[in-house]
Amino acid sequence: MASPSPQREKLRILLIPFFATSHIGPFADLAFHLAAARPGVVEATVAVTPANVPVLRSALARRGPGHHAAVQIKTYPFPSVDGLPPGVENHSTVGPADGWRIDAAGGDERLMRPGHEGLIRDCSPNAVVSDILFYWNADIAASVGVPCVTFHVMGAFPMLALYTMMGADTTKAAGGVVTLPEFLGPNIRIPVTELPADARSQQPDVVRAKGAQLGSAHSSCFGLVVNTFFDLEDRYCDMYVHHMKRAYFVGPVSLPPPSQLAAGDDGSRCIDWLDRKPARSVVYLCFGSLSHVSNPQLRELALGLEASGKPFLWVVRSEALVLPEGWKERVGDRGMVVTRWAPQTAILAHPAVGAFVTHCGWNSVLETVVAGVPVLTWPMVFEQFITERFVTEVLKIGERLWPEGAGVRSTRYEEHELIPSEAVARAVARFMEPEGAGDAARSRVKELSAKAHAAMAEGGYSHGDLRRLIDDLIQERTAGAGTRSDTLV
Repeated sequence: MASPSPQREKLRILLIPFFATSHIGPFADLAFHLAAARPGVVEATVAVTPANVPVLRSALARRGPGHHAAVQIKTYPFPSVDGLPPGVENHSTVGPADGWRIDAAGGDERLMRPGHEGLIRDCSPNAVVSDILFYWNADIAASVGVPCVTFHVMGAFPMLALYTMMGADTTKAAGGVVTLPEFLGPNIRIPVTELPADARSQQPDVVRAKGAQLGSAHSSCFGLVVNTFFDLEDRYCDMYVHHMKRAYFVGPVSLPPPSQLAAGDDGSRCIDWLDRKPARSVVYLCFGSLSHVSNPQLRELALGLEASGKPFLWVVRSEALVLPEGWKERVGDRGMVVTRWAPQTAILAHPAVGAFVTHCGWNSVLETVVAGVPVLTWPMVFEQFITERFVTEVLKIGERLWPEGAGVRSTRYEEHELIPSEAVARAVARFMEPEGAGDAARSRVKELSAKAHAAMAEGGYSHGDLRRLIDDLIQERTAGAGTRSDTLV
């Protein structure tokens, strides 16, 4: 019996995210979009380590009953890492002092490559979509004769900013401040304390070597996929288009595909509470899955929210939150505190929400843009301070909560300076004033919201790029159909 033609076989795509909830979520969303774009044609599989399976299942389940079944799950072993007990395989499950161990494991080719190589050979995909941090997967995919696509879960602006600083000796920055290249925007300045660990490294040669590895992977991979949309980062997207063989801008992937609505747990307790509040009156606060906020800072934040006089919905990662004595009674129904998962997209979309206090994680930035909600920024780790500049100085859809020069901010948790309750109260109250800074930012973000929805709609730029990615991978499979079977032996 003759074998099916490549055009009639399913396009099997294997996606491999890094060990962080903020990476696993977008990979799950991308896998869902790939499968939904060509039902019966694309078979999408996301591979994670065993302890990350619940994280992946949760991300897929938010698509609603039946939809998540379109994406398959595969596991591979997490390497043994000194200082990490068995089953600890995600940034959100470690304390701030041990986060580097997850990074060290994920960035170590000697530890990770054998597991990824076995995974790719076992799954025998037609294409691999790899996290940028797993740069060696481009080589593995090439060795088995399939294309490897790199997926950036963050935007073009922060990625370009990080790339320009790879290996720079920031310890010699004038006044302890780095100025980003002019092509990213006029006079964008960032204190060295607010740069990611690699950019603050006192071993620039080591960082440059890592940058060279990432650059080589970019050059050798089939193409680059970015979770952004062209109208949000047009000039930065153009830079990728001019320097990459293929670039696809497919975001925001958190949005549902055309004519499909995301369902699942709507967090009815939060939504019911919001239903009782006036339009644009509520401040929503959430610092994502990676940020660690000290107990003294949580206390100052609680007192600041109380003193602001504004209704608030506060999602706190710590279930051991200890609030000031009598705080709950004084705040009453004006505030709601959630110490478990909350439906962020549904909350931001609610008409009662008037502002979002965010850590500037890229997923949260896209979600607030989609919802058309302005932000007060409170970055804490990694590239979040860089993304803050994009939000406040380029897009101008929000303001810093802690004013410039008011105190030291840092990507190292041990250097975090306490933001006092008075500053929180003042920033929140001022931003929520009618016809103030919040309203001006809201006008701008509403325009971007319409463009985000248009990008993902049928015929939109992101929707078209997603279909183009699939078509290009099908064409590549067809072109290589005569050679791949020999390569896999």
